[in-house]
Amino acid sequence: MVLAAAVLWGSTGTAQSFAPPQLSSYWVGALRLAVAGLFFAAWLLTTEPRALAPRALAALPWRPITAAALCMTVYNLAFFAGVRASGVAVGTAIALGSAPVWAGLLQWLRTRRSPAAAWWGGTALAVAGGALMVLAPAAGDTGGNGLGTPGVALCLLAGLSYAVYAQINQHLVVGSSAAAVTGAAFAFAALLALPLAWALAGPPVLVPRDLLIVGWLGVMSTGVAYLLLSHALRRIGSATAVALSLGEPVTAFVLALAVVGERPGPAAYAGLGAVLLGLALVVRAELVAAGSRPR
Repeated sequence: MVLAAAVLWGSTGTAQSFAPPQLSSYWVGALRLAVAGLFFAAWLLTTEPRALAPRALAALPWRPITAAALCMTVYNLAFFAGVRASGVAVGTAIALGSAPVWAGLLQWLRTRRSPAAAWWGGTALAVAGGALMVLAPAAGDTGGNGLGTPGVALCLLAGLSYAVYAQINQHLVVGSSAAAVTGAAFAFAALLALPLAWALAGPPVLVPRDLLIVGWLGVMSTGVAYLLLSHALRRIGSATAVALSLGEPVTAFVLALAVVGERPGPAAYAGLGAVLLGLALVVRAELVAAGSRPR
């Protein structure tokens, strides 16, 4: 389920490449949260209508939901701002690559148990491979602003926000409907992000193509993807889920070849192999850990 979510997340960059330049990246992030909130409302209306009853909504654990919503808001705004400051290649590599490391450290702080050595080895390999994949195609790209402290800090904050969200969400889905708590978090995040996007970028300028792109990003790359993640967190550790999210650059790489027409060099293919091998090691470590847990 996490790898399927990573495939959907990996379509984000390709979808955004078709967006006209007048739509600010801040609005892309805020609008996809809003569309995701609507998706979850429609999903619950169809599959769990009782979850939308006032009493059921009031009974939701709103304190951790609020924390999850803050994490999603910070992730979206910090990621787009960090990518703008550092460039797409460097910013994406830092944000995606730092998230599993943050998740492993957070798991250790929370449980005083570090993931197994095989998990760290697989994660390190996948992170290195992902960075190689993201950076290699941009070797001749001069569009970024370079490696600067503010951009790096924002991208690290984005990675931390996603890792914290996964930790919170894992606790939320244990005793509540995965769709209900995730939908509530995204609806609240949208309420926070929309006015922030207005303050940072002014009113949105939309054309018909934007609606299709934001619709895909909100429904598939966000709504369906995070619903899959929420269900997966009932079965695997949050650190492993974040590490498996490194399947995202694999999808982005394939789409860049098939749709965008990019032709990366040999280093990018080496990175692809490293990511796949690293993810296989992470999956194996999780299966071993699951087999040793009491049933």
